[in-house]
Amino acid sequence: MLSWFQVLMPHEDRFFDLFNRHALTIVDGSEALNALLSGKTEVRDACIKVMDFENQADIITQDVLTLTRRSFITPFDRSDIKALITSLDDSIDQMKKTAKTILLFEVEAFEPHMAQMGEIIVQTAKLTVDAVALLRSLRREAHKVNSITEAIIHLEESADDLNNQGVKVLYLKHRNGNAMDYMVGNDIYNHLERVMDRFEDVANGISGLAIEQS
Repeated sequence: MLSWFQVLMPHEDRFFDLFNRHALTIVDGSEALNALLSGKTEVRDACIKVMDFENQADIITQDVLTLTRRSFITPFDRSDIKALITSLDDSIDQMKKTAKTILLFEVEAFEPHMAQMGEIIVQTAKLTVDAVALLRSLRREAHKVNSITEAIIHLEESADDLNNQGVKVLYLKHRNGNAMDYMVGNDIYNHLERVMDRFEDVANGISGLAIEQS
């Protein structure tokens, strides 16, 4: 009887722990991606690391969804929990798609703007960890949450600018040369931009939760 009752009890701490673990895994993935784009690591090794971290994040995501179904009481609305963990997972999933594209087309060298976007992705991932850590205390920390989410959105805008500049440089570099190299490079830029878009989704989701909790 007691064990059955415990299943129905709140699991807030477990939710927050899982969210924090997922966010930290995203940082690991972003650092592996940045090492890849900056040429600090062998391409294949770095791509495998990114994909390994994405697999770890998938497991945590499934744990969150399972806990959501089994918990009698949840810290937030179930749809909000699902949306947040999905947007978190989408960010590292886009990192995996970037790595898979690089492996598929056997890319060995990366444009300077790609490396700069990699650095911004790491910065944004670390800010995401800070924002996720505040989920336990949204009412008390609303101002801090807003500052972090605004910083994430600002970084997303900076990444957009880098993306546009990088695609232009890529076009000028290849307009009289290899069209395939341009297409592959453009595809990598698109994936990197989507990583930042997903981080913006996370920021907006947490900001929305803060408003609901206030």
